[in-house]
Amino acid sequence: MPTFPGVGLSRGEADTSIWIDHLRSGNAVLAGLLNDIAVLAHPWVIGELALGNLSRRQEVIGLLYGLPQAAVAGEGEVLSLIDREALHGIGIGYVDAQLLAATRLTPDARLWTSDRRLSAVTRQLDLGFEPVPYSEPRD
Repeated sequence: MPTFPGVGLSRGEADTSIWIDHLRSGNAVLAGLLNDIAVLAHPWVIGELALGNLSRRQEVIGLLYGLPQAAVAGEGEVLSLIDREALHGIGIGYVDAQLLAATRLTPDARLWTSDRRLSAVTRQLDLGFEPVPYSEPRD
């Protein structure tokens, strides 16, 4: 199974901020991980992207649904995580909390975000993915 460069994990969950950056201007690390089939999609992230102005909208959404899917946490699991980890009042949203809970529920998953507040929480909960520049594997 492919791994993240320098991290040794097999799957990563990119949040909406990472996908928006990739769809606007390309993200070499995400592109490499997509080629390695090492990226998980989350239906709530796909939903957020679907609400935006996507070129090739149906194609992009179809491709995202074609990726391996992260777990979806139930409302009770999300609310429990919010209380247990004191995530209230720190500037993250409910979708962010869903992604954190989903990452915990998905084996070997890490959450990748460019959102400053969410990134701080991923580090606090040891769920974050810190990318390194991607390079093609050598034979």
